Amino acid sequence: MTNSIGYDVDEVGVCTLTMDDQGATVNAVGGRFMADLAAAIARVVADDTAKGILLVSGKDGFVAGGDLKEMDNGKARLSTTLTPAQRLDLQQSLSNALRTLETLGKPVAVVINGVAAGAGLELALACHYRVAIDDRGVLLGLPESQVGLIPGSGGTQRLPRLIGVEKAVPLMLQGTLVPAAKAKELGIVHAVLPRAEARAEARRWLLEDGDPVQPWDKKGFAVPGGLPTTSPNVGRVFFLGNTVTRAKTFGNSPAQTAILAAVWEGIRLPFDTAVRLEGKYFQRIFEDPTSKAIIRTMFVSKKSADKLSARPAGIPKADIKRLGIAGAGTMGAGIALAAAKAGLQVVLLDSTEEKALAGKSYAEKRLNRDVEKGRSTPEKRDAILGRIEATADFSGFGDVDFVVEAVFESESVKREVYAEIEKHLPRGVVLASNTSALPITGLADLTGRAEKFVGTHFFSPAERMPLVEIIRGRGTSDETLAHALDLAQILRKTPIVVNDSWGFFTSRFIGSFLTESMRMVQEGVLPALVENGARMLGMPQGALTVADAVGLDVGRAPLIAKVRADENAAATDYELGAYMVGKYDRLGRKNGKGFYDYRADGSKRLWAGLSEAIPPLAEQPSIGEVKSRILYAQLAEGARAFAEGVLLGPADGDLGATLGVGFPAHLGGPFVAMDQIGIAEVVAELDRLRGAHGEKFAVPDLLRRMAENGQSFYGANAVVSPGATGEVSGPDSGEAVSGARGQAK
Repeated sequence: MTNSIGYDVDEVGVCTLTMDDQGATVNAVGGRFMADLAAAIARVVADDTAKGILLVSGKDGFVAGGDLKEMDNGKARLSTTLTPAQRLDLQQSLSNALRTLETLGKPVAVVINGVAAGAGLELALACHYRVAIDDRGVLLGLPESQVGLIPGSGGTQRLPRLIGVEKAVPLMLQGTLVPAAKAKELGIVHAVLPRAEARAEARRWLLEDGDPVQPWDKKGFAVPGGLPTTSPNVGRVFFLGNTVTRAKTFGNSPAQTAILAAVWEGIRLPFDTAVRLEGKYFQRIFEDPTSKAIIRTMFVSKKSADKLSARPAGIPKADIKRLGIAGAGTMGAGIALAAAKAGLQVVLLDSTEEKALAGKSYAEKRLNRDVEKGRSTPEKRDAILGRIEATADFSGFGDVDFVVEAVFESESVKREVYAEIEKHLPRGVVLASNTSALPITGLADLTGRAEKFVGTHFFSPAERMPLVEIIRGRGTSDETLAHALDLAQILRKTPIVVNDSWGFFTSRFIGSFLTESMRMVQEGVLPALVENGARMLGMPQGALTVADAVGLDVGRAPLIAKVRADENAAATDYELGAYMVGKYDRLGRKNGKGFYDYRADGSKRLWAGLSEAIPPLAEQPSIGEVKSRILYAQLAEGARAFAEGVLLGPADGDLGATLGVGFPAHLGGPFVAMDQIGIAEVVAELDRLRGAHGEKFAVPDLLRRMAENGQSFYGANAVVSPGATGEVSGPDSGEAVSGARGQAK
């Protein structure tokens, strides 16, 4: 046995190749796996006793795809000292092995017993007969586009030739994984059978029907559904694919464009030429910084966070079975739904039973939607709802294992709620606050359990958003932090851990985006230019859209009153949101008018009166300048949070920015982005913007020292975050709220 491929030939000539990487929990395609597979195939070629090949997995899953961590670490990144042709030859080692497998003249059957994603599905597609186990854990697809790559081992050529371009291209562009039954319907697999029957069916095919020639290698082969030049429907796939890709990504995600090009050009070429063409496109995308940025954050950093890498060692795992939630508004109801779906019993409390039941109704409406769309069943819905107890009685918290407070963002309100909770909550149970900005240490001081108090900042809608920001207060114990991380894992959320500060990381970070965008509008930059600049940068929405959704009146009552009292109020004299409300009663989406006018059919358009309310500049800035101000305002704020010790490390900031508040995923987060731009270049641009637009672009001393010393946020020359060493020095002195800054331990 090699390290990852077992070899066994039985008495009737079936050669079983068992994929089982002994050094890993899952099979993933990396350098060693590819070498072992090539060696096993060569052995089959030379083995006259092997009449057919049965490919199986020795693990609970099949092959999860390429080893992205290996790519990120550089072990698989192709040497820049090689010529392009040499790099392509090296990259195509798996493609070459798979081509040998499907053309060696012996039939190959595969049993797919789990996730076959990316290179895992490409391996299965190179087999002549595919049997999938009928199990919910069996998922098949080519999700490379989700990490900024394209299939690079024949996927863009085999899948369209197998099921047709019209079906294959959308799956690759969207990176969709489909269950076994759907894969059978699409034609990706030949059979779906119970686990006990799958291997027997694969052996039967090898011994009775085994055909060692792929459809695309047979004379007269025609692509199912036709070619783009002969079928209008197939041609439309490329037209719509390019149009939608451009509209959604503004050219920021080159992988989808490369997939379309590889299929368009390759589908009309001889197969071997087409696979070589695919390799050239893969190589181009692989060496593009976009893929490296996405892999670093969305795979490597996320995987580490999901494994609770920040969890203090030596602390037993929390036994959380019953979760208390104080506050049944949108956030509390969303957390309750996430918890109930994860199997927890939930006590959902509000000031009245009517309000608590409204929170449970929120969960019911969303579960009903899942049933209507076929994503769930009435039985599953009823079971989840049965785990949510709506109440106005604080005594229900007497037997919970963890409490999350999600009431109105007011210290006085929270103080009252904490006093009632602590009358019933056992002393050793953690009390967490879902506040999005109020310092945790100050809130902990409102209770008698500072060591058992922590921040758990969820994002709306809480049942869907993947992130939770865990904030450590000055008194938060290691055990409390560990148990908060355990809760995040139970709820299937990706956690980041930050030190205490006003706004923590995510709120102040998105605040920089909103503030700078609004500031440009207030200066007279056309609102459409600001909104489009954000979208072109890769933000999911412009700042004016976000502000309208939140509500322009939220938290601005004193300023609004001043605007209303000032008959001569001008946009430049007041904060813009307060001006819009006080002068024009434009609250945002909630009253159908904000920066946008909202129509009954759900459409919106910028308010025509904006040009009168805020006179535009005679000379507008370039779109490049608008994008730079939006991007670098966020980079500056991220760098400040890092320098002040709010972040334990750059990965927390990158995950918080991308998963929590919509920073462009193709940039990998603010810290990956700064590394790729170059710290010295970032400092130079911030200095330029500061001179033109003010202190929001001020460079933290730490970032300037990094530029001078050739340091980065990741890699061999990475700087250590002050937050990881306890050197927390936030922008305020804690005078607003006691203990406004936390301390890493």
